[in-house]
Amino acid sequence: MSDVADSPDRPDRSDRSGRPVGRRVVLGLLGLGAVGVATGSAVQGWFDDHLGSAVRASGLGSVVPIDRWRYYTVTGSFPDPPRSGFRLRVSGLVDQPLDLTLDELEGLPTVQLTRDFQCVTGWRVPDVHWTGVRLRDLLDRAGVRTEGTALRFTSFDGDYTESLTLEQGLRDDVLVAHRMGNEPISREHGGPVRLVVAPMYGYKSVKWLDGVEVTERVRPGYWEVRGYDVDAWVGRSNGRTDPAT
Repeated sequence: MSDVADSPDRPDRSDRSGRPVGRRVVLGLLGLGAVGVATGSAVQGWFDDHLGSAVRASGLGSVVPIDRWRYYTVTGSFPDPPRSGFRLRVSGLVDQPLDLTLDELEGLPTVQLTRDFQCVTGWRVPDVHWTGVRLRDLLDRAGVRTEGTALRFTSFDGDYTESLTLEQGLRDDVLVAHRMGNEPISREHGGPVRLVVAPMYGYKSVKWLDGVEVTERVRPGYWEVRGYDVDAWVGRSNGRTDPAT
């Protein structure tokens, strides 16, 4: 699923203020997602155009596909990392561990990337514009040791983790992003810093990113130990099909 969703032992929560989507809702979205993936973005566009106002007025906007984005969290609340005290740590099998403030991260050479954002539950947001630092540039600064072949990512929420192979993490379309559109990434979207793994489903793109660890092997992430594919290529994993194809 895109971003992350409530864990089985957390209460269901949803309201019009953008609070997290709960577990029962997530399970329902999985069912709707199968339809969304099969039929593509046209159905979602029709839904937004024809039913959006009524659903927003009902307070269900964080539950059904309105304005395309859904917000999920595994902890039952949205973390709020302080920008002034933010640190991004690059550690593990590296020669020079990094401990970057937000100002230091934003001061590094940036790249821009515009791609569709695809959730494994079926919804998609087209042409999302990100600004950030290529993950490989941070890894180059840290100096990956020979025995390092994989990456483990952690979230400020304290629970969520993800993984990539080192080869995957070195791709041009994998960013440590700090801007979305023309604005700093919001708390709901995983700011101040999040991972963006453009060619994979959204659960790989860790929100509230605070740690990158170089490891000897891939360690399956939060959703992967719960049955999702470790390699989450859009259109080639989890039995799903890219609606664009």
